[in-house]
Amino acid sequence: MKVLFFHQNFPGQFLHLAPALARAGHDVYALSSRLDESRVWKGVQILSYRWEEPSDQRHHPWLTTLNRATHRGETCLRAAMSLKKRGVEPDVVIAHSGWGEALFLREVWPDARFGIFSELYYQSEGADIGFDPEFPGRDALADGGRLMLRNLSGRLQLEQADAGITPTQWQADSHPPELRRKISVIHEGINTQAVTPDPDAVFEVDGAPRLTAGDEVISFINRNLEPYRGFHVFMRNLPELLARRPKARVVLIGGEGVSYGSAPKEGGSWKDVMLAEMGHRLTEADWARVHFVGKVPYDSFVALMQIATAHVYLTYPFVLSWSLLEAMSAGAPIVASDTAPVREVLRDRHSALLVDFFDGAGLVDRVDEVCSDPALRARLGAAARKHVVENYDLETVCLPRQFGWFEALAAGKPFTGWSPESEAAAHG
Repeated sequence: MKVLFFHQNFPGQFLHLAPALARAGHDVYALSSRLDESRVWKGVQILSYRWEEPSDQRHHPWLTTLNRATHRGETCLRAAMSLKKRGVEPDVVIAHSGWGEALFLREVWPDARFGIFSELYYQSEGADIGFDPEFPGRDALADGGRLMLRNLSGRLQLEQADAGITPTQWQADSHPPELRRKISVIHEGINTQAVTPDPDAVFEVDGAPRLTAGDEVISFINRNLEPYRGFHVFMRNLPELLARRPKARVVLIGGEGVSYGSAPKEGGSWKDVMLAEMGHRLTEADWARVHFVGKVPYDSFVALMQIATAHVYLTYPFVLSWSLLEAMSAGAPIVASDTAPVREVLRDRHSALLVDFFDGAGLVDRVDEVCSDPALRARLGAAARKHVVENYDLETVCLPRQFGWFEALAAGKPFTGWSPESEAAAHG
């Protein structure tokens, strides 16, 4: 069977599924604008397409996302037509809906089965928009209309699709009912055999001292340090946290760009903004215990999770970070925001301590409690790992479910679960 993936930053969410399909004997292709030239990766033939941001166009500002998606959709349409001329006729096309890549592909392959990774349907209430009163947005009155158009590209792709997939129940339920019925909830999966507790782990990166499980370490990890992931809340409570934990080292992993939301109005990065705000509230001795290490190799990230005395994860009601589940897999004692979809994977006082996102004093109290109680740390870490192994393990749970979803998609049947056959196929 020929399978074609579309993802501008491939492999992205298809990191495990695409090579597993190749191992199972399918002809697997992927189109991506990430690479300058085509190559083979884990049996997947990755083909590049060239993409340039649209410029010098006049359109209503609410149409920016849709305009960009239309441009990318047209680019992918032309790339697909070129593939068709070369004889590529996929049986199944699977695409992420976030950038408009699959908008027009039905025009090229009307008989193919289409699956869409639909990450989130934006809402004007009850999710990230308007959640943080400090950042109300440019025009709160217009959110409904703006988001209607922002969702339109994803909606059109999912409407054309035969099936959808998304990682969490909360993300699935963000979609309106007529789209929700198409979506199966299947996480990408965590390699719990590779990310395990290790009391002998050592964290060593430039910009931080050599740290082990014998040190008191408070970790905070984002792809980029920004308000959507609670960076401002964490930083504003550093003075009290450092005062309460005089021996603690605080390690922050993350870049200085923007993954979600907007950049600071005054320019620079959110790290710059918070350092300027907090500079006078921390002494030189305090800053000596705070380590910004930027983006680090994956092994170093895992090591930090393995030695963390307390790991802090804060988020708006938004897409769940892989890093949280990886921290759970490593057995890290976690203090997290009591927001969706965090509540899907963590239970307060069972597998983590949860706290209101805006409750800075409560955050400090809970981190202090975890750091002060070795028995509590052990219990929380063990329960968190058990939950991930049982519900999000890559090899035994998620990849077989993804295969079951793929097989149902290819056969034109509804996905009802996975079978022993799909589990065997998932492992080649």
